[in-house]
Amino acid sequence: MSRIPQAFIDELIARADIVEVVGSRVTLRKAGRDFKGLCPFHDEKTPSFHVVPSKGFFHCFGCGANGSALGFLMRYDNLPFREAVEALAEIVGLPMPALAADDAPPVADGLIPLLHEADQIYRRLLRESREAVDYLKRRGIDGPTAARFGLGYAPDAWDTLRSALGRDETRIARLIEAGLLIRNEQGRVYDRFRDRIMFPIRNVKGDVIGFGGRVLGSGEPKYLNSPESPVFHKGRELYGLYEARQRPGRPDEILVVEGYLDVASLAQFGVEPAVATLGTSTTADHLRRLTRLTDRIIFCFDGDRAGRAAAWRALETVLPFAGGTVEIKFLLLPDGEDPDSLVRARGADGFKAVLDGAAPLSTFMLEELAARVDLADVDGRSRLITFARPLLDRLPAGFYKELLIEELARLAKIEPARFVALLEGPKAAADRANRGAEGSARAAAPRPRGRSTPIGKTITLLLHHPAAAALAEPVQGLHAVDEPGAPLLRRLLELAREHPNLTLASLIERFRDDPDEKHIRRLAAESPPPIENDAAAAVVLADSLERIVRDYTEKVRRRETADALRRRRRGQPPDLGHDLS
Repeated sequence: MSRIPQAFIDELIARADIVEVVGSRVTLRKAGRDFKGLCPFHDEKTPSFHVVPSKGFFHCFGCGANGSALGFLMRYDNLPFREAVEALAEIVGLPMPALAADDAPPVADGLIPLLHEADQIYRRLLRESREAVDYLKRRGIDGPTAARFGLGYAPDAWDTLRSALGRDETRIARLIEAGLLIRNEQGRVYDRFRDRIMFPIRNVKGDVIGFGGRVLGSGEPKYLNSPESPVFHKGRELYGLYEARQRPGRPDEILVVEGYLDVASLAQFGVEPAVATLGTSTTADHLRRLTRLTDRIIFCFDGDRAGRAAAWRALETVLPFAGGTVEIKFLLLPDGEDPDSLVRARGADGFKAVLDGAAPLSTFMLEELAARVDLADVDGRSRLITFARPLLDRLPAGFYKELLIEELARLAKIEPARFVALLEGPKAAADRANRGAEGSARAAAPRPRGRSTPIGKTITLLLHHPAAAALAEPVQGLHAVDEPGAPLLRRLLELAREHPNLTLASLIERFRDDPDEKHIRRLAAESPPPIENDAAAAVVLADSLERIVRDYTEKVRRRETADALRRRRRGQPPDLGHDLS
């Protein structure tokens, strides 16, 4: 279990808006005081997934999934506990606490400090290189922008870092591991980056974890990136994300572009925030990071063949995120233009005017599919279905997918039901119909539940109204009750009295990885009695606790009476019984 302070987890859960967290991934609709939608954890057509903002709690009455905003991120984004905490902290703007030394994630034996040293060397060498400074001026990058993004220069030499930082074999090995040096097959060690403008890549804490190098001349490759390392993973990081997060407030939108210079140039003209992938296609991890920060993502790529291909790869990646509250758009720039050249030619207002023409994901997908086939003939419309099938498979079930199917069916000039049947094939369609009928029958039938005991009902009441514990008078004799669930009830009462501001969500998190977690989650899903406030709940709680003690006392009395009769018949001395005081 992580050693992240429990007080931090409590504050994180208290600050998190579970409707915002869940709603960025699931389409929710208001239902009285709560919200509901189609469950993302099982296939359903009738919404059984409920979000209760007043308690920071979600629950699906279909599959039983429930928990806090933190638990939702762990399950939906498939994140381990610590990463989910970091993700939620990023969403609510709460800085992560310092971890204990023995609990902090390993930093690969000091790679971060080495990368920092290299970064400082590159920055100094940029100031000393007239050629590199002139190159940046020709590209229109001014001094404040270069300073903000920490630009540097790797000279046209084989041993700049090797001489400055490789003082012994141990450091040389670490420099190689960090991707700063290379050892060839002959055993020679030399600098990876030479004669390049250096763009430091920073993680969300601002640590330099890698570099992107842009060649000054006409050499190849034009851009050279650090290799994967223990601290640098291209599929997770985004260039410019650290700088984007330094701006106050939640951005209305974030641009995703292809080049580091694009990010810097746009920022210089006030068109931000913008980020760039690190020589890779957009990944699901990239999308998860971006959707935590904004409600609109615009992919802005060059209009050439490579740009269109990159846009299509991005579309395939984002499809599982479609249909939620995050708006995803695509913009292909005029042929021959990139964000850097366009913003310099037209200025910030001109670029933003072009940006206003970005197409929604659905429009971009439909237009690109239509451009690949000839919809005027049967062969083309048949190929449309073939191309659409793998894309639709990636979309989450729900209204968005159904509306998109209707549009595709219109393009193919057939009925939507027929379109779906053709997508699935005869056997799959029949199986789907059977599953749908069985699912409807299961949904209509009440779910069997075990009979809840008085202790179980009291725990449910306490989970939904933890503040009632501090308001209710202590009940004598509860410590002696020896019934299933009684130890858990006593633990909850003690916890709720000690921390009266806990919510249902924070109580669930306090029992994460606890032997009683499964009981807490099951009872939290039970419907509490219809009580309006904590004061009223305290009255009911005190009455329930007294009844539990009274019933147990009576049960013990009857058992002792029966036992005394048996002993009398056998001629044995009487038992002294139990002290319930």
